[in-house]
Formats: sequence, structure tokens, C-alpha cells
Amino acid sequence: MASMAAFIAVTAPNSLHSISNPLRPQLPARLRLAPPSPVRFAVGKGRSTALPRAAAASCNLIEPDGGTLVDLVAREGPAREALRREAARCPQIKLSRIDLEWVHVLSEGWASPLCGFMREPEFLQTLHFNCLRLGDGSVVNMSVPIVLAIDDAQKRAIGDRRRIALVDARDKPVAILSDIEIYKHNKEERIARTWGTTAPGLPYVEEAITNAGNWLVGGELEVIERIKHNDGLDKYRLSPAELREEFSRRNADAIFAFQLRNPIHNGHALLMTDTRRRLLDMGYKNPILLLHPLGGYTKADDVPLHWRMKQHEKVLEDGVLNPETTVVAIFPSPMHYAGPTEVQWHAKSRINAGANFYIVGRDPAGMSHPIEKRDLYDADHGKKVLSMAPGLEKLNILPFKVAAYDKTQKKMAFFDPSRHQDFLFISGTKMRTLAKNRENPPDGFMCPGGWDVLVEYYDSVGANKFREAVPA
Repeated sequence: MASMAAFIAVTAPNSLHSISNPLRPQLPARLRLAPPSPVRFAVGKGRSTALPRAAAASCNLIEPDGGTLVDLVAREGPAREALRREAARCPQIKLSRIDLEWVHVLSEGWASPLCGFMREPEFLQTLHFNCLRLGDGSVVNMSVPIVLAIDDAQKRAIGDRRRIALVDARDKPVAILSDIEIYKHNKEERIARTWGTTAPGLPYVEEAITNAGNWLVGGELEVIERIKHNDGLDKYRLSPAELREEFSRRNADAIFAFQLRNPIHNGHALLMTDTRRRLLDMGYKNPILLLHPLGGYTKADDVPLHWRMKQHEKVLEDGVLNPETTVVAIFPSPMHYAGPTEVQWHAKSRINAGANFYIVGRDPAGMSHPIEKRDLYDADHGKKVLSMAPGLEKLNILPFKVAAYDKTQKKMAFFDPSRHQDFLFISGTKMRTLAKNRENPPDGFMCPGGWDVLVEYYDSVGANKFREAVPA
């Protein structure tokens, strides 16, 4: 399964590219974006074939896209209370779970310099160019639409009003959307351009698009107060600004980000620790890992966030990763499973959090084809696209080589083709079946505490009641 491939067969940095791309879409659109400031990063015209040498240790973090980190949350006090009062008088749009996740993303600046749900010019540039052109002519990457759908009745209720209130499932006001534009929601075009297919069974499409309204409303977002989930995990939901503060506090001189939506096994840990070793060898003094699990919508067969975070905590407790050089935080975005298109969003958003290195592996953001017995995307296209994507030139991309279970060493190790018979590739299906059946994987595959959490999760959903034969 493509979605599990990165879980089992992981990789280590092979080469890093500081890249430049001549793609510059010329669209005369009035974009509603944060004002750009001069970019201080020199980007070469060619492709680097080696990692850059580090200067003296200092915390000079990469600039956010557009030069300014967006913060759309109203300050506590009169301004916030005024928004609450206004929301009671405005036409109201009830947000779905995924809509609220996008409000969270926008409000904290993950999509900087975007300042609200996309209007049509931004939507079209995103769909057809995977980037946005700023007022100064520069380009920032933007590969997935961040849009808000409404139906015919909601459109009529809005009428000619220019400001609307967004409310949560309990009708609590969340935000004001102002200077709005309503335009047609061409679902087929959106799906085809984002996923490269309109085949039925795409998880995000079925959850958020198929039954959504036939109109999209864009505008500038003013969020009344910070989004909280009150699920015991808010302490991990650090905004880009908070992450930058933490990296500065630790005096980091390199930030390497690793996104995942699965439990961590020792192959992942090998990759992350080897990446840090290589950065130290290149002269960096204090590279910090941003371990950044996705915390928004995921498909039904993914391990839920609560259990993943519990497992990640055990990985640090057991010393598999060093807490002194690791920052664990939750990325609030929903998951599209849109492969090479979506992985650009994952990389771009980490720029805004201060990361200047991004680790990418096999089939990032991929999944199995929903109706055919094959992967939906080519396993290598994600890393290739990142090496060419417009607006990601200042981000150093770290591709992988494969790691697997070395039977001679009884641990996860980098795969050596000359002794392929010594390596075991444990499929995602086999890993899940072992956990469901309360059977242990080979010693050295995952730390014992982390494996216990995974077994506990499958116990909690009753999966162990249906014993399965462990696949070979």
C-alpha cells in the first residue's frame, strides 16, 4: 500500500538540492496577500549537488514566504469583543470539521502570505500553476486550494453583504470573512487538477468536496480567538511563530523537518538521526529536528492522532530520538492524499515554520489507487517535483535511500543490495496484522514502548477479536 510504504521502507538523505526554476506564471490578478518584504536569500541559477556548508552557529531562520509571517487572530481586548458582536449581526456560515482546520491553518500563518480563503484568482493560480505571484513579482508556492464552499441557499442569504460570520458546529462565532467574493465551485476541475484523477473513492474528495456547495466564497479572514481543540494535545499545536521562538531559544542553526502520519519505527529514527549526523559533518553546530505529525483530517484506516502522539512520546521516552535536539509539534492541516501536488504544500508550510531542510521519501502524500490495484502516484515523483517546484527554491530538499530490517544485525539499517538476502521488508499490512494479533515484530523494528501503544490502539477498536494470518 502506498500510504504505508513510507512507514516501513524509509530512507536517508542521498543528496540535497538548492534549486531554481524559471517557471513564472504571468497573471494580472489583485491578490489578497500579506505585503512582501525584500528576500535576503540568494538563489543560484543552477542546481547544487552537495549540501551547503554551515557558517558559525547562529539562529538566523529562513524567512517566511512573502517576508512576513501572517497572524490573523484578533488581539485580546476591544477588537476581539467587537468581532464577536459583529458576528451576531452578519450572515452566518457553519464550518465543517475540515473548514475549521483550514481556518486554523490560515490563522497561524502556515499558508503565509495568504490572508484568508482564496478568491478566484488565487484559486486558479493554485490549480493551474501551483504557485501565487506577489505584488513585487516574486512567486510563492501554493499547490492545494484553501477554499470555503457554500450552497445556493447560503449564497442567497449572503446577498450583497461584504462581511460574513463563520461559526463552528455549536454555532459559536469563529471568524469574520470580509471583502468577500463568491464564484463557481467547479468540482470536477478542482479534483482533476489536484489529484490527477476523478476516480471515485478519493478520501478527501468524499469527505469535503462531493457533497459541498456549488459556490466558493473567498475573503480576508479575521479570527476571533486562537483555535483550540481541548483534546489534551493543544500543547503540541505550536504555531509557526511559536516554533520559530523555540528554535531561537535552542540556538538552532539548521532546522530539518520530517512529516509523518504513522507511528514511528526505528527505520524512521535511523533516517532522522543520520540526517542530523550529516548536517553536523557539514559544519552545522546545532541542527534541530522538527518532528511534525499531521494533525488534521486523515482517512479512516490511519492511526488516529491521539494514539500517534502517545506513540511518539514513547519514542522520545525510550531514547530512540533525543528530546534535546527534537521538537515535536502537530501540523494542523487536513490530509489530501494528493501525492506530488500535496507534498509541495507540506514543504511550503514548513518554510513558514522556519525549516530550511525538508526530508522527503518514497511516494509522499500518496495512497493506493481507489479502484485499481496499484499506487495512485509514481513513488519517485514527489521528490522529483519538489526539486523543480516554483517557490521552493530556498528550501533544501533531502531525498531518501531505502532502509529495511537487517536480519544479521537485528535492527533497521540502510539497505545494501549486495546482500539483499539479509534484509526483510516488513509491509504495512504485516505490521498492522502483527499489532492486531498482539504479536511482536522482530527485535529492533520499533521501540517496545512504542509497539505497546500500537497494540493498545488496535485492542481499543476491537481489532484483536478477528485473528488474521500474518502475511509472509
